[in-house]
Parts: sequence; C-alpha cells; structure tokens
Amino acid sequence: MNKLKRLFSHVNTRVGFIVLLTILIWLKTLLAYFTDFNLGIDNAFQFILMIINPIASTIILSSVAFLFKPAKLFYPIALLMDLLNTVILYLNVIYFREFTDFMTVSTITGYSKVNQGLSGSSLALTKPHDVFYWIDLIVIIGLILFKVIKLDKRIQKARIGFAIFSLGSVLLLTNIALADMDRPQLLTRTFDRSYIVKYLGLNSFTVYDGIKSQQNKEMRATATKSAIDDILKHNESHYAEPSKKTEGIAKNKNVIILHLESLQQFVINKKINGKEVTPFLNSLYKNKSTYSFDNFFHQVGQGKTSDAENLLETSTYGLPQGSLFTQVGSDNEFEAAPAILGQDGYTSAVFHGNNASFWNRDNTYKNLGYQYFFDASYYNTSGDRATGYGLKDKLLFHDSVKYLEKLQQPFYAKFITVTNHFPFDLDSEDTKDSTFKTTGTNDSKVNNYFVTAHYLDKAVKEFYQYLYKSGLAKNSMIVLYGDHYGLSNSENTNLASVLGKDPNSWNGFDNAQLQRVPFMINLPGTNKGYEDHTYGGEIDVLPTILHMLGINTKKYVQFGTDLFSKQHDSVVAFRNRDWVSPKYSSIGGVYYDSKTGQPFDPDDKLREKLHKVQDKVNTELSYSDSLNQKNLLRFYDPKGFKKVNPKKYNYDDGIAQLNKIQQALGNKSTSLYSKNKDKSTQKLYKTDAPELTHDSGQTNRISNNNLESSSSQK
Repeated sequence: MNKLKRLFSHVNTRVGFIVLLTILIWLKTLLAYFTDFNLGIDNAFQFILMIINPIASTIILSSVAFLFKPAKLFYPIALLMDLLNTVILYLNVIYFREFTDFMTVSTITGYSKVNQGLSGSSLALTKPHDVFYWIDLIVIIGLILFKVIKLDKRIQKARIGFAIFSLGSVLLLTNIALADMDRPQLLTRTFDRSYIVKYLGLNSFTVYDGIKSQQNKEMRATATKSAIDDILKHNESHYAEPSKKTEGIAKNKNVIILHLESLQQFVINKKINGKEVTPFLNSLYKNKSTYSFDNFFHQVGQGKTSDAENLLETSTYGLPQGSLFTQVGSDNEFEAAPAILGQDGYTSAVFHGNNASFWNRDNTYKNLGYQYFFDASYYNTSGDRATGYGLKDKLLFHDSVKYLEKLQQPFYAKFITVTNHFPFDLDSEDTKDSTFKTTGTNDSKVNNYFVTAHYLDKAVKEFYQYLYKSGLAKNSMIVLYGDHYGLSNSENTNLASVLGKDPNSWNGFDNAQLQRVPFMINLPGTNKGYEDHTYGGEIDVLPTILHMLGINTKKYVQFGTDLFSKQHDSVVAFRNRDWVSPKYSSIGGVYYDSKTGQPFDPDDKLREKLHKVQDKVNTELSYSDSLNQKNLLRFYDPKGFKKVNPKKYNYDDGIAQLNKIQQALGNKSTSLYSKNKDKSTQKLYKTDAPELTHDSGQTNRISNNNLESSSSQK
C-alpha cells in the first residue's frame, strides 16, 4: 500500500503524469509493433531500435502541455496529446490490417482515400486486443475524476518544459543517428514506409511524410501548363526514328520482362575455376534469336531497383535524391509501358515475392497502368522459401505459373527476382548439389556474389524450359536486363583481380565500366540476333521495345532513344551527371578516353565540345526532374492515349479477376490456360528447388545452344 501511495505521489506531479502517459503510449505502440504490424526485424540492433523509437516523439509531443501553466489547461492538453498519439496509432493499425501499409498524410487528409481505407470494413478489422489501445485513456480519466490522480496546481517553471522537449529532441537525433548506422540514407532514399516506422517510429514517419507531401504540393502548385513546352520541344528534337530492320518484328507478341537483380555485365561469359558463372544466360546471349548489348549501362540513383523500373517503363530518369516511386509515385501521371500497351489490348502484370508496399509499388504500379500485381501475399514465403527481399527466384518463377497461365494474351509481364541481392546469401541446401566453386578473395561479398548469380542463372533456365514446353516462348519477346550494380565501388578493387585487372591502377573509369549490366532481347524462333556494341542505357529500353512491337513513340515524352536507330543518342547519362560514350567519358570531373580507359586533359577545342555534351546531359536530367517533380504530364494529352485511372485497379483479388474474365470470354479467351483446353500447365514446370520436395531433383533439360530446335521437337 505504501509503495502504491509513493507511486501515485510521483504521478500527482506534472512531470510524473507525463512520464505515465509516455510509458502507456510506448506500451501501446509496442503492442502494435508485435501484434499488428509486420516490420521485418532482421537483427538485434533493429529490434533494439524498434523498442526505443516510440519514446522520443512521444516526449516531444507531450512537452506541448508544459506551454500551458494553469492546471485546468495543462491536464486536458496532455490528455489531448495522448489521444492524438493513440488515434494516429490505431488508424494505422486498422489501415495496416486492410492494406499492409501505413497511412500517409495525404491518405489521412484526403476524404476519398480515407473512405476507401477506413470504410465500413473497419469494424470487421477490429480484434479483441484492440481494447488495450483505448482502455488506458478511460482508466486515467476515471482516476482523475475520482481524484485518485490529483492535479498538480503548482505553477511550473518554463525551463522544465524546455528541458523535457530538449530531452525528446536529443533522443530523436540519437535514434536517427543509430538508424543511419544500420540503414544509411534512410530518409533520403525512403525504401519503404515500414522501414521508417521500424527505425524511427510511427510519429516520426507521419511528420516526415507530411514534410515531403508539403514540399511536393508546393512544387506542383507553382507549375503551369507552359512548363512542359520546353520538354516537348526537346522530346521532338531528340526523337530517333525506328530501324526498318527491327520495327514491328515482335508485333502482337507477349512481352516478358525478366528483371535480374544486381546482375552486372562482367558475369556474362565469365568462368570461375573453369566453370561458367551463368552458363544459361551465356548461351542465350550468344544465341541467334537474341539481340545482346555489351555496352548497356544502368542509370539508377538512390531509388536503385525502383529507379530501374521507372527508367525501363517510362523512359524518364529517377529523382536526384530518393526514389521516384516513393516520393511521387502515388500521385504522378505517367506514360508507361503497361498503359501504352494497354491501348493495344495488352494485359499487364507484375510478379514479385516481396511486400507490395516496398518502394511504394502498390500505389505506383496503379499509376503506371498495371492491371495485376502478384506480390508476397500471393505466394508462400514462409521458412527458408524467402530471403530478406522476398521469395527465392526458383520459387518465384515456379509459383507464378498458376497466375501467368490465366493472363489474357497478348500480355506484358514483369518478373522481379531478388536472390542475387546484397548480401548475396543462400541456404546451404540451395547450393549443395552445385559443382560451381566461387572465387577465393578476401571479400565475402565478392565471393558470394558469384554464387547467387549462378543460382539466378539456373532459375532463369528453369523458367525458359517452361516457356518452351508450354508454347509461350514462340509467341513472346523476352527482355532480360540487370537492374543495377551488385558490388559497389568499395568492393571493386577486391573484384579487380577476379577480372584480371590491377587493383593498384583502378580508377574512376573502371568503376563506370562496371555499371554495365546485361541487356538482351530474345525473340524465340528468329535467327537475326547478334551482339550489339552500341552504347545505351535503361532510359533507351522503352522506345526500343515499343518500336519492335510496331508502336509509334513520337507522341510520348521519352528521354531515351531506340537502340537500333541510326539516330540513337550514344551518350549515356548517369544520375550524378557523369556520362560515358564510345569516344569519351566524364567521371567525377575527370575526362577519360573510352577506348584506353586513361584520363586525359583535352585541348580547348575538344574541351568546348565536351562541355556541350555535359550541358546536354544536365539539361536532359533537369527536364526529367521537372517533368516528374511537378507532375507535368497532367498538362499533356498525347493523341489517342487514354490516361490511366488508378482507381480501376485492385491488387487484392487478382486471381479472382482473371477467372472472372476468362469465364466471361468463354471460347474467346486467349489465356494459356484456355488454349490448353482449360487445363493447368503447372505440371510442365520442373525445378530442382529443394523447398519443393515433390519436384526435388527433377529437371527438364534443354540444350543451352539450341533453344529453337528443342522447342520444335516438343
């Protein structure tokens, strides 16, 4: 009893009351973290940060009460701050249960989105333990009314409130510093809303999102219709006519995009200890049905994978900082591949075994015009079936067949692989039957990179075998590309010896050359493919494949040019404004001869020419930034292009939608499932993935060097 009295004697002070409210909010937040939110804790350090991150912002918010000296104002304000904390927390709990995502400020303030997110289904989303989010408020108010908690009527000195605010601020800055140690550039790159919540807390995320939303809003509010005029003029002057040799050669074919995580060009045809790292991709690269590019560069910024997707599908650059997907993807208008092909009757879908909200894909894909998004919720990602970034590649391809076969043809389908992602970890079971032995450098990341790249190669081979056996290959154009570097510049000197280079003479040009990634356009059944030495980048993919599909791109805003065109622009711009070209390159302010790789000091005449190239690069990047940051495509209506209505798309019931369309079409259905007399093709897929014990060890072998003849024999 005495202990209880002493406890209440502390609570009966204003500071003690605030401490009590802070503890209760902290406990409620942890309840949400562990029972309602899926934050993906990868290590003990993240766990510790998640435990402490609610404290700082709660203290800062509670310190507002100390601005009001009279007790009759202090206590209501303190309870109001507590209520605000609870409301934000609980709204996110309900929203997360329905959408597996956190509420943005625009979602909270926008009536239509709130109505969609917190509609009548909210009641069905409540759970018994929800009472613990509210009962503390009821109890505290009751204790005050019954004078168990007594109001402290002493006038508080202003320095007490300032000290509490300062304590909260110091804790917040410490939290941010610790978070940056485990996830560098957390706030500038904005991988995923759940990352910010995990590292900094829900209140910090809400404030951060509010600041970003306001910045975007102000930038867009000042934009006028005339702002896009210069961009349209640049677009017209920069346009490259399609090559007559490749224009329309893939007309009406399915388009299958294989997004090869972190795969760099140096693995192609590379042998380690006498074994090819990527034997199947090598055979595809050299095949006469493939147009292969050996001077193709990624051009991503901080958005990494999401930037690659944006470059590939919109032919615009990522943003100078952060990810375009996360910063403007929810609201921007795009002229993207799924929407453009949708005008010609294409079905569009993405297959990716990670959370839908990662890189804000669940919102951005709708604005790109994707009809279907098969994310982690459509797959079994339990146990060792997934890595930290989603379902393993062999399982992704295997488990996607039941969805792929239901797509109406022609379709535009993208598969995003993840296994070859830093830190390049694989379970021992995934490699135990492999005869491939990796490098023996002192850098484990370099060594492991080749192991996961080898695994990715096997996964692609298994998928190709299915494509041929199911008959999809003969009616498809398959585009394979590496999205960005896997090994960063800090590992490149350790990689140098593996590539036969001297690490002591390694320079900026060598780093730039390692930004080359594989790019292949495979057209099964054709024999006019070859290795192309043209300099190009991800910005050039969209106009290239659209021209091959027979689609005129002149009316669209695209900063890339057709790689096959005689008018193709061979200057490849990087996001940091460096550039490479067949003759010269500018890396970190140093000019290099692209043929020798050696730095040089140009004479005045050449320097003037190189400055003009730099000006062109700067202008193009600035135009792209202006287009996306100000959402200028809302002011432009290409003739015949129907703008995307993102409200049409719901990614929660993709398979039900596909079945409904198939049933409605009846005999007119063009899906593979229908073409196969309403029988699944899943049994045609063979994989040696150890996680699938029923298939373990079985393979369906196809000669790497004769894909067409193998297909014709089926």
